[in-house]
Amino acid sequence: MITHPDGKVERVLKDGSRLLVFPNGTQKLLSADGSAKVTFFNGDVKEVCPDQRVVYYFADAQTTHTTFPDGTELLQFPNNQTEKLYPDGKKEIVFPDQTLKTLHPDGREESVLPDGTIIRLNGGVREVVFVSGEREEHTAEWRRRVYTDGTQKTIYTDGRQATHYASGRVRIKDSQGRYIRKVPTPCSNYDIPLSDFKMLCKIMHD
Repeated sequence: MITHPDGKVERVLKDGSRLLVFPNGTQKLLSADGSAKVTFFNGDVKEVCPDQRVVYYFADAQTTHTTFPDGTELLQFPNNQTEKLYPDGKKEIVFPDQTLKTLHPDGREESVLPDGTIIRLNGGVREVVFVSGEREEHTAEWRRRVYTDGTQKTIYTDGRQATHYASGRVRIKDSQGRYIRKVPTPCSNYDIPLSDFKMLCKIMHD
């Protein structure tokens, strides 16, 4: 045992590792393989692993922060939530219910729910993909449901609705609830109000 002038005590253990005990209670263990473990007086623990991972445990928050040699960081919280930050700026969050949320550097977001449902945000468009194969799209102007048979139903914020069937048949309602039936083909010379005709053309070409 060696006692240093600053009050630090050093012990050499049988396996060749060195244990340093500081006056405030902090302990530092230096292993022969190059790894190190520091146990701070407040309960925090810092480990440098042989593979160069740095693991820091925050005692008060009961949270572990791991830094990998490539710069990737991993946070593990006491509620089982984890967050992983990659060097390119991408971030992955796994929530306690196992929902996986990915945040991309360009602003895109994707969440995979436990039941397999996928929610994507890209600019002003929110897309929901269900396990059944059906899909929903949401924007500030409209929301659209796409069914597995190809049918699409679009509802606009002003109350207009349009259903485009896989057969090509289209039915629309204007904002006043007037139901226009039997529109056989898109943008044909059909006797419907001009505003609805324009809406129909837009839907069929989206």
